Amino acid sequence: MTSKGRVTIREVAERAGVSMATVSRVLSGNHPVPASTRARVLRAARDLDYVANAHARALVGGGRKMVAVVLRQVTSPFYAQVAEGVEAEAAARGWLCLVGTTGGDPGRELEFVQLMREEGAGLVILVGGVVEDDAYRERVAHYAQALASSGARLVLCGRPAPDPDIPALVVEFDNEAGARAITGHLLSAGHRRIVFLGGLPGNTALDARVVGYRAALAEHGLGPEAAHVVDCGLGRAAGHRAMTELLKAGGDLGPGDTATPDTATLDTATPGTATPDAGPARFTAVFAGDDMVAAGALRAIADAGLRVPQDISVVGYNDIPLAEDFNPPLTTVRTPAEELGRAAVRIALRDPEHAAGAHHLLGTHIVVRDSVQPPPPGA
Repeated sequence: MTSKGRVTIREVAERAGVSMATVSRVLSGNHPVPASTRARVLRAARDLDYVANAHARALVGGGRKMVAVVLRQVTSPFYAQVAEGVEAEAAARGWLCLVGTTGGDPGRELEFVQLMREEGAGLVILVGGVVEDDAYRERVAHYAQALASSGARLVLCGRPAPDPDIPALVVEFDNEAGARAITGHLLSAGHRRIVFLGGLPGNTALDARVVGYRAALAEHGLGPEAAHVVDCGLGRAAGHRAMTELLKAGGDLGPGDTATPDTATLDTATPGTATPDAGPARFTAVFAGDDMVAAGALRAIADAGLRVPQDISVVGYNDIPLAEDFNPPLTTVRTPAEELGRAAVRIALRDPEHAAGAHHLLGTHIVVRDSVQPPPPGA
């Protein structure tokens, strides 16, 4: 995608060999035009990557003030809260909010962004952490430049910009600080063997949480070998599966290991009724990558005949609405999910001239409930 500027209706008319009035009639769909002429105009518009000026359409009554929010899924409580914030702020300003889901498919994301560009959406908001590879960086640069060329803006919500020079507004929260604080809470309770459950290498949000986790261990005088990251990804099923493997395993993770669920292990046999002759486990706490991973871990711990927090302490991340109803209620990091969505709309519309390229970082804080206590004696 080049950044030479907006393609004009005159250029489309010249390419198609018709008048600008004919191009306008074809694109508006309000007047009859011969099929061959219509096909020629549409082909020229497609070849030139022409997008009608949304502001011009609004002047003749054909435009709407639209903001589009693009999510991986709507079943995730975190994504749903962000979308709710976008909708609330958009509605308060008289804008229409459209929601699209991709299931993590880059192709669907591209189609949705292009559709919103063609429909004249003023803002397109992409939500949530991603694996930041070369393909992603190229894709986002294309989105930002294409939207800017049609008078729209791209907002990256909950993820950093792959390149600070692309015309995109970034609104995110401090994942690293939140992870450092919650790990520090476990360390202050006396835990020294803390497993991070839910790594996903390359994912911007989870990588930042792992960095915060490792930083907290170092701040408390523990070496790199004290960090144990289980790369199981997110979701309740992933947390349950990985925690079950951890509790079944014996042996040692090794110094500073990053493990997958089928190889991650404990230092000694698992305590509790599942293995009555076993001594206390060396790992005494779990930092789950998000609250849904924590939900799966809690279920696996209970299935193994163990108790939280008496045998193993568990903390999460995001503070989804159900976190306080877990058994036990979950100590977690509260992320400003709804405010993230609100801020994405508010900042972009408040100062559109300076929004592109700006970076806004929201804070997090710990919510202390009942899932943490000091490690059991002898652990």
